[in-house]
Amino acid sequence: MTTPARAFGTHAATQPLGLFHFVRRDPRADDVVIDILFCGVCHTDIHHSRDDWGRANYPMVPGHEIVGRVSRVGEAVTRFQPGDLVGVGCMVDSCRTCAACGKGWEQYCESGSTFTYNGVDRQDGTPTYGGYSDHVVVAQDFVLKMPEGLDPAGAAPLLCAGITTYSPLRHWQVGPGSRVAVVGLGGLGHMAIKLAKAMGAEVTLFTRSASKEADARRLGADQIVLSGDAEQMIAAANRFELIIDTVPYAHDLNLYVPTLATGGTLVLVGFLGPIDPALNTGPMVLRRKAVAGSLIGGIAETQAMLDFCGQHGITADVEMIPIQQINEAYERMLRSDVKYRFVIDMASLKAIA
Repeated sequence: MTTPARAFGTHAATQPLGLFHFVRRDPRADDVVIDILFCGVCHTDIHHSRDDWGRANYPMVPGHEIVGRVSRVGEAVTRFQPGDLVGVGCMVDSCRTCAACGKGWEQYCESGSTFTYNGVDRQDGTPTYGGYSDHVVVAQDFVLKMPEGLDPAGAAPLLCAGITTYSPLRHWQVGPGSRVAVVGLGGLGHMAIKLAKAMGAEVTLFTRSASKEADARRLGADQIVLSGDAEQMIAAANRFELIIDTVPYAHDLNLYVPTLATGGTLVLVGFLGPIDPALNTGPMVLRRKAVAGSLIGGIAETQAMLDFCGQHGITADVEMIPIQQINEAYERMLRSDVKYRFVIDMASLKAIA
């Protein structure tokens, strides 16, 4: 039986988000129906809703940092039961058969992952609608178990910002004694600092603003390097085994490559597009340095990240908002006026007539 849903969505790139009524697809035997409690607000939500990347499908309900409680399950569901606190991240399906999926890399599915919103259901072709809504229907294999003891609102951004930074830290085997740098202190950057520190790394923040030092140290940074200070950048040469670059717009990577240790890697997690200015490959060739990219994480890795955060008491620094303030929140995000992630209290949706 289909279920009416209430949400905040948009019908065009130029329209603000507003109340939107639609019908969720019929739950299948392996589906979990989740009443949404909290949903984080990701910069990607702005890009998609305003069609910045030219891939928007309207109407659209954003939101892929979802925490809620299971309300019912299909007859084939074995991993969840009503009342469980669960999460849903950026994906709700993949082909499950390609080489990438076989490795647990559903985010790199060779036929394309099915994203939580702005996507199309693989089985019936219906649009996927995200977490700015009262409930969601998701196959059990793409539902995560939320650790007990973590604030569920603060845990919501772990489903995107958390896994986006955790995945490269694990892939490049960060551990005690590793020297890690983070470029940018925002939603992704503050999670990268917390996670790298919990893994035992020595953590440095690259920033253009000296005013961010106190907050960076509070989050766990051991050192701060001002990227606009030539002397500080020279002093940091050949130091870092891994740099997590979270900046979401085009910027000069040539500033940071010289600070990599021999064999080190700079990983882009925030920016998609052509590099400008052009990358000087000299330091890369002469010292086997690399520039790479990374996209969220697979389902098993996301569960491992949540478990890690549960063990270490890690959540995002969040500002809670009612759904009625989402358009204002978007504008504030564009001004970097949030520390460090907005989270929507979805109970506010019930208050709208």
